[in-house]
Amino acid sequence: MPDEKTFLPEELYQYFTSVSVREPAILRRLREETDLHPMSVMQVPPEHGQFIALILQLMGARRTLEVGVFTGYSSLAAALALPEDGRIVACDVSEEYTSVARRYWKEAGVDSKIDLRIKPAIETLRELIAQGESFDFAFIDADKANYDAYYECALQLVRTGGLIAVDNVLWHGRVVDPQMNDADTLAIRAINKKIHDDSRVAMSMLPISDGLTLCLKR
Repeated sequence: MPDEKTFLPEELYQYFTSVSVREPAILRRLREETDLHPMSVMQVPPEHGQFIALILQLMGARRTLEVGVFTGYSSLAAALALPEDGRIVACDVSEEYTSVARRYWKEAGVDSKIDLRIKPAIETLRELIAQGESFDFAFIDADKANYDAYYECALQLVRTGGLIAVDNVLWHGRVVDPQMNDADTLAIRAINKKIHDDSRVAMSMLPISDGLTLCLKR
């Protein structure tokens, strides 16, 4: 049977992670704590966080944007990869979930790099646009119904040559199930088609965990 957070058979996934993932102890402890949470499926798996960290290092990124924090695994992975002067603006609406994130950010000594904004992400994004802010990288992993709005805001906030990463684009396989026509699934199908046809970006969809699309702003 496939692992619940990937499309690989469980035995192959275990081998894959054993030879590919270098997970710092602080990230492992955060992941293990979050695995006990009833909404743990919202947490990115370790290979995903490691991939984002590698991208940030490859880009030499200093300013990043995260839409959707949950308990903070992806933001912690990003903060550990950023240089000392690196900064993340992180958007979420839950004090409960992000209280776990804050605890691990502080323990890892990266809390000063992360500016957490607790309010609807679209409000934060529009404020950042109005302030003329610019980012090297944006990671979209929040409520699916607003993906189009987040993507459009990210296109305004990310610099030319910067990268937007859109998560959950395979949506646990629901995107190809004709019986699934709920709002979230329809939103994922729509953003996938939009990005595929969008001349403003160069793009590639990767079958990592639940699907990740990388969009290079032209």
